[in-house]
Amino acid sequence: MTHWDRVERLLGQDNLQRLASCKVVLIGLGSGGGFVAQGLAMSGVGRFVLVDDDTLSEANIVRHVADLRDVGRYKAEVVADLIKARNPQAEIDVRVGRIEAHLSALDGADLVVVGVDQEQVKYRINEACLARGLVAVYAGVYERGEGGDVVVIHAGQGESPCYACWAAELREGLAMDNRSPTGELDYGMIGESGTLEAEPGLWLHVVRVASTQADLAVNELLNGTAVHFAMPANTVILANRPLEIVEGEVTPPFGAVWVNIRRDPHCWVCGDAIRQQRLADDSEGGALSLDDLLQMGNNPPLSDEAVS
Repeated sequence: MTHWDRVERLLGQDNLQRLASCKVVLIGLGSGGGFVAQGLAMSGVGRFVLVDDDTLSEANIVRHVADLRDVGRYKAEVVADLIKARNPQAEIDVRVGRIEAHLSALDGADLVVVGVDQEQVKYRINEACLARGLVAVYAGVYERGEGGDVVVIHAGQGESPCYACWAAELREGLAMDNRSPTGELDYGMIGESGTLEAEPGLWLHVVRVASTQADLAVNELLNGTAVHFAMPANTVILANRPLEIVEGEVTPPFGAVWVNIRRDPHCWVCGDAIRQQRLADDSEGGALSLDDLLQMGNNPPLSDEAVS
């Protein structure tokens, strides 16, 4: 018997070998990202790229998988050691720095797991994933740990939204619940910049969201196999405390609401105009760069209504 025996009995030998060969890029190794990384390692994932520019402080210890022995070390290096302690055979590429300086880390990834708070960084990751055709799993924890959300983004695939579509819809409180097509989602905990006002009180609350992110990540890596589960929608919103997710309806503690966010055809990152431009560039042997996307984002194409 090996230490993978129980995982193999659950997933099957072929699926365990599949996970062992998967390359997952984790961006942000804080309270949530560190837990996700360790959870993926304990589930059989064998190849990691860890990206984070921060060091571990004493204040981080009560909300992190690391402990006091690691204070002062880079979080990416600490998490790499924790993965190796669980799976000595794991291949780990540690990138100390911001993802903007390490976009090459995304090349050849099977999945991207995003554990950062800053919305502008998430937009940059979104654009990089879209350019490479990568699937990404994003998560956010609301202030005081009252709840959180997790979304799986298949940017550029069919009618899946990119993160920019998703954030514009959900963060503005305009998304609709599947059970109540006319119910508006209420997000009073979003700051003026659209960033989550994340002030989680207990790591327990962070971990519930992070565990969901890790579970959805493993499920996505096993897409196409017999053990893969089809999810009700692309987004799950979790309540750790009584939380008014759908306007006028309080979700009880430990409850959840699934929401399906659709692609915005006018999105400045993945909208129809951008897709047509990509096709034109491809046919001419060129490619739309990330800087081009950013420029177009600052100057989005006029809609038909605006032209008329």
